[in-house]
Amino acid sequence: MEQTKQSEANVLVVIPARHASSRFPGKPLAPIAGRPMIQHVVERVRRAQLVSQVVVATEDERIQRAVEGFGGEAVLTRPDHRTGTDRVAEVAAHRGADIYINVQGDEPLIDPSTVDALVSAMIEDESVQIATPCTAITHREDIVDPNVCKVTRDFEGNALYFSRAPIPWVRDADESVAARHWKHLGIYAFRRDALLEFPTLPPGELERIEQLEQLRWLENGFRIRVVETDYDAVSVDVPADLARVEKILAARAAQ
Repeated sequence: MEQTKQSEANVLVVIPARHASSRFPGKPLAPIAGRPMIQHVVERVRRAQLVSQVVVATEDERIQRAVEGFGGEAVLTRPDHRTGTDRVAEVAAHRGADIYINVQGDEPLIDPSTVDALVSAMIEDESVQIATPCTAITHREDIVDPNVCKVTRDFEGNALYFSRAPIPWVRDADESVAARHWKHLGIYAFRRDALLEFPTLPPGELERIEQLEQLRWLENGFRIRVVETDYDAVSVDVPADLARVEKILAARAAQ
């Protein structure tokens, strides 16, 4: 029996899923343990206790049919969106909710409790317009890896900056400095007004240089609440990542 939701807030998870990926065409439909990847994402997000609805936003009828085939909900959106957030904003323009969660369609191991943590952050503080998670970096090589986005926060837990570079930079390396580095995870919670404003915001110089979409919010004066989590995302970027995810799933099943 499905557990009772703990919040009266209407929380809509939107999963943007593009078929036309340059590096991995048809990625959302790639099979993982006998099911399309997008099905894994939808089913895991449905386990979140504070989620009311889950919908896949896609530009391709093949993905829509696949989602409806396993009992999910999918809507067709414009094919020319530049970012997943733009695609989520299109859904929000036609569908009301108190809180919108953007979960990427290439996160087949998404942690339901992390989704709940974002919702809780929005419910507990109504001034928060955007929330996103971070997790402690435990491998030294990730600190200098430009493919790992880092984030720094202020005393209230709001993002100061996101970067592909090591932040903070330890200047006096010879001294004993206990610097903590945090990895940003690409999941977002939005209030409707902020989400609908995103497509109208001008991209800034920092976003262009770093190629990090979330910097657009900071450059346009928005605050982003950053929530700590133990979850570390395992994304599928290229076909070789499928085997890694299947190995993790097999290990979990054997426990």
